[in-house]
Amino acid sequence: MWRSAFSNFFAMARRYWLCSLRSFHADETHVSDRQRLHGLPAQVRGDCRVLVLGSMPGAASLQAAQYYAHPRNRFWPLMSRLLALDTAAPYSERLAQLQAAGVGLWDVIGECVRVGSLDAAIERNSVVPNPLPGLLAELGALRAVACNGAEAYRLWQRWIAPRLAAAAQALPVLALPSTSPANAAFGLERLALQWQAMCQYLPPAEPVAGHP
Repeated sequence: MWRSAFSNFFAMARRYWLCSLRSFHADETHVSDRQRLHGLPAQVRGDCRVLVLGSMPGAASLQAAQYYAHPRNRFWPLMSRLLALDTAAPYSERLAQLQAAGVGLWDVIGECVRVGSLDAAIERNSVVPNPLPGLLAELGALRAVACNGAEAYRLWQRWIAPRLAAAAQALPVLALPSTSPANAAFGLERLALQWQAMCQYLPPAEPVAGHP
């Protein structure tokens, strides 16, 4: 039920959002479709409590069509630490466990031009953000937004925050350290200490069968 309703919402919202942003992308015609990267679909249930936003999926994630697919990205081990997710489970099961815990996934950027995977390589005038204001208006249970990394937070402030309805503007927005392997200064323990802040907005985690 959640999947069907939100799939329809995302399709309609994205068409409207792209049209409304046309004036912000005067240079867009100089970028061919072949060069543009398109992000992953949102993984969000209607009962989402915390929406985790990255900037734009890296090359490994886009190739695998999975969030945080790079083997050295700490996101899934971090969620195991904080929410008792089973990291050995297939991707679809990990997503289901994450959503059952109240966490949704998406990115600030829906389309862009980038060489490689680093946020610094994103061409600023190529960015088309995802239709997050519309999504947030539909999530009545949402309690907080968590930005995975400084660039995701900067993009949120640039593209999303100014366009939010009053109710969504009141939501806490957590600027959390990136789980990317490029953020070598943060090990898993240090990440867990910082990311623990999002848990206050979630129901108490229930242990997964077979997970310590």
